[in-house]
Amino acid sequence: MPVILPVKGVHPELGQDCFIAPNATIVGDVIMGDGCSVWFNAVVRGDVNSIRMGNKVNVQDGAVIHCTYEKTKTIIGDNVSIGHNAIVHGCTVDDNVLIGMGAIVMDNAHIGSNSIIAAGAVVLEGTKVEPGTIYAGVPAKKVKDISMELISGEINRIANNYLMYAGWFK
Repeated sequence: MPVILPVKGVHPELGQDCFIAPNATIVGDVIMGDGCSVWFNAVVRGDVNSIRMGNKVNVQDGAVIHCTYEKTKTIIGDNVSIGHNAIVHGCTVDDNVLIGMGAIVMDNAHIGSNSIIAAGAVVLEGTKVEPGTIYAGVPAKKVKDISMELISGEINRIANNYLMYAGWFK
């Protein structure tokens, strides 16, 4: 059974048709939209501030979503894929974003819509990622503008695949 716990009397709220892996952890002030999935060993920790997730968000294996006490919330839009072992901390991620495996997005960063954060990238505190771009490296820098093929072929494909994968476990 997944660990889904209240913190200071605030219970996580899950949308309709969500998949939560048996060893995932979701605690505290977390509100999740419809069609989301939180995969094996992933942690969504709304204990020190709030986490808001839109519809069709997948939090892949080992990823961590957290915030900073009394300073930063985490807000995630619709159709977002958070790759294996990524860390998303106290930031805003707009709609239609792919955060690659092992990437780190720090406090007060803002990831614009239709963007990709490459695997292993470190988006420093306060960084503003323009919509429709790819950021990579340590620290993450703009690599190029994103093509429509990447939006449909990567961002949308991965988000849709995770809806399918979740269906295998229901």
